[in-house]
Amino acid sequence: MKAVYTILLLLLSNTFMTLAWYGHLKFNQMKGFSQLGVVAIIFISWGIALFEYCFQVPANRIGFKNYGGPFSLIELKVIQEVITLVVFSIFTLLVFKTETFRMNHIIGFVFLVLAVYFIFKK
Repeated sequence: MKAVYTILLLLLSNTFMTLAWYGHLKFNQMKGFSQLGVVAIIFISWGIALFEYCFQVPANRIGFKNYGGPFSLIELKVIQEVITLVVFSIFTLLVFKTETFRMNHIIGFVFLVLAVYFIFKK
């Protein structure tokens, strides 16, 4: 069950991080946000990223073997990176409709999934 909690928390964490890192790129289309300077954007993104940490830290604590979780540190990192790519891909397709995924992107993602396989292979 700790593995499920870890993955769910990482999904939430990465959703907030993706919003913090890339969401501001759509601010120019939002009334009131289009005139903000980079310092204001940094503070808004930092505020969003705070929520990322509220989920990331517990996910790593719950999931890490040294705290009774099922994952090694390397496994946690690989899970997090794959979740980041999945969340980012969905975000890109839904929010930035002009972006397209090409075959080289798909091949790269397949290799990342293979990396997960080899990391978890005993």
